[in-house]
Amino acid sequence: MPRTSASPKGGTFTFRLEPDLKAALARSAADDHKQPAEVVRGLVRDYLAEKARRAFEEEARRQCLAINARAQDPSSDEARVMRELEADLDAFADEWK
Repeated sequence: MPRTSASPKGGTFTFRLEPDLKAALARSAADDHKQPAEVVRGLVRDYLAEKARRAFEEEARRQCLAINARAQDPSSDEARVMRELEADLDAFADEWK
């Protein structure tokens, strides 16, 4: 019979837990009215999202440092843009005095 669900069924991932850890997970999941597998899936999603966020932040920092280094050269486009932004900010500040 073909699947009627919109989302495909996921794969199986088997791993071992110490018996006391497994029991604690089962109790905790039950307290939240969830299945242990649902809790584990959420943990995996959170882990991957955090890893992606860290990678994004690292790349943003790398780009920021590269732009900052180029802006130190007074003849660079980055330095020119920074001077324009500072001039605009000074003009804006004068309007609000």
